[in-house]
Amino acid sequence: MEYSHIALVPRYPVTVLFLNYLKIFALDYFEIDRLIEDLAKLYSCSCASSWFKIKSQRNPTKDEFRNKVVEFMNHFEYTLSTFPDSPESEKFKKRARELLQKESMLILQGDNNEVEKRYNYFVNSR
Repeated sequence: MEYSHIALVPRYPVTVLFLNYLKIFALDYFEIDRLIEDLAKLYSCSCASSWFKIKSQRNPTKDEFRNKVVEFMNHFEYTLSTFPDSPESEKFKKRARELLQKESMLILQGDNNEVEKRYNYFVNSR
């Protein structure tokens, strides 16, 4: 875990699970943060491109492509639903859903450079 220079405050949000004078066990969300940042690039764009190829739709509009990417990103909800029910799990799922919503909005607004590159490659690769 990285710390800032002031008072050893963690850079990423953490939930303290156990605290005593010698140890702090913390659940951080670094992994899920990185996963959701890359979800569109690594999974959803590939699925969207494949979907349009199968449908023989080689020239979707940018909005159609972006919407399909977000649709595939939303399939991650199933994965979140498989996590156990507990207070910590609910915090984790809430954080993941907030990040997913934020990334989806960026995509729909055309502010995700990876999705825009993949769209351009898809429609211009013939």
